Amino acid sequence: MQEPERASAGYPPVVDYAQVTDRQLVELALEGRQSAYREVLVRYERPLFSLIYRMVRDRSLAEDLAQEAFVKAFQALDRYDSSYKFSSWIFKIANNLTIDHLRKRRITTVSIDGSPHATSTEQQAQTRLVVQSNDENPLEYVEHKELGTQIESAIGELRPEYRTAVLLRHVEGHAYEEIAQIMEIPLGTVKTYLHRARAELKETLIECAG
Repeated sequence: MQEPERASAGYPPVVDYAQVTDRQLVELALEGRQSAYREVLVRYERPLFSLIYRMVRDRSLAEDLAQEAFVKAFQALDRYDSSYKFSSWIFKIANNLTIDHLRKRRITTVSIDGSPHATSTEQQAQTRLVVQSNDENPLEYVEHKELGTQIESAIGELRPEYRTAVLLRHVEGHAYEEIAQIMEIPLGTVKTYLHRARAELKETLIECAG
């Protein structure tokens, strides 16, 4: 059925969901378009899982938290403020869930080598903290890998709020303003968290080196 025929027959117009913006996806989802919900999952399932996994270091738990984050997001979709980036909004929901969990159960390690439960190279790369470059010689690789182990341990000792700020900034690559939206804190607090986190990491690494 061609587009004019669909419209005259009362069918909704065909939409290429992969081409629409996040804000348009929200509008379509609120109209009851199930394909719009599926497209949100396609766009954000991996990024949300990646952030949550780096925080909790448990694949099964990360999957559960990510699923819960999407459920909460879809239930609150009518309250999404389109003046904010949708990515910041949905990351905020995932972050709040993860922080609540970490406050109840302290996780002390973050791995630079990716999930021990990864079933493919892609999954392992998705959860890896890269600390070496491709042009390193074997000795440099070993040295950097040893440093990376110290860094992952030091990150794991940070309080949850600091750890979130570090991961969002230095792993996920979010801007300060986006981190403020995700964590629901003032911009100045984001910078304070990062400053203190870096200071604690530096102190921990110096102690390890000594």
